[in-house]
Amino acid sequence: MELFASQGYEVTTTREIAASAGCAEGLIHRYFKGKAGLLAAMIEHRVSKEALDVSHKLQPAPNLEDEFLQLVDREVERIWESRDFLRVFIPRAIVDPAVGSVMNRTFISARAKAISERLKNYQTVKLPQDAMEALAQAVGMLGLVFGFVRPVLLGHDRLRAKKMAATMAKILVGSPAVSVVA
Repeated sequence: MELFASQGYEVTTTREIAASAGCAEGLIHRYFKGKAGLLAAMIEHRVSKEALDVSHKLQPAPNLEDEFLQLVDREVERIWESRDFLRVFIPRAIVDPAVGSVMNRTFISARAKAISERLKNYQTVKLPQDAMEALAQAVGMLGLVFGFVRPVLLGHDRLRAKKMAATMAKILVGSPAVSVVA
C-alpha cells in the first residue's frame, strides 16, 4: 500500500512490490493473479479488519442517538486515517469494475452491515428495517465526505469538517442539541 500511495497504482510494478515484501514476484501472480488481485485482497483484508473494529473496539453508547454520533465520529477518524489507502482505492474503483465490485461488497455492504448490527441493539427505538439500514449507510457517507472529501480533496480544515459531521449526525437522529430553523 505504501508503494501504491507514494508512486501511484499504475506506476508501481509487481517487481517493486515483491522486493518491498521480500518475496518472489511470481508469488504475487500465483496467489493474487497480479497487481489488481493484490489490491482487491488488500481491500478485503483491510475492510474485514475494520468491520471487526466496529464490533469490538467501541463501547456501546447508552442510546441510539449517542451510538450514532459515536459511530459517525469514529468513521470520520477512520476515513482520515485511511486517506492514503483511499487515494489509491477510489480512483481504481472508478476505472476498474472489479475493484468497484470489491468496494461495493466489502467497503460499503460489509461495513454497513456491521454498523447496522450495532444500531439494532437499541430495541427501545422501533425504526423500520430500511430506516436502520439508511442510518448505517449515513455513517459511511458522513465518514467519507467529512473524513476524506472535504479535508483531503478540497483542502478544508479537518477539525471544522469533523464538527460539521457531528452536526449533520445530530440532525439525522433528531438530537435536541441541534435546532433546525425552517
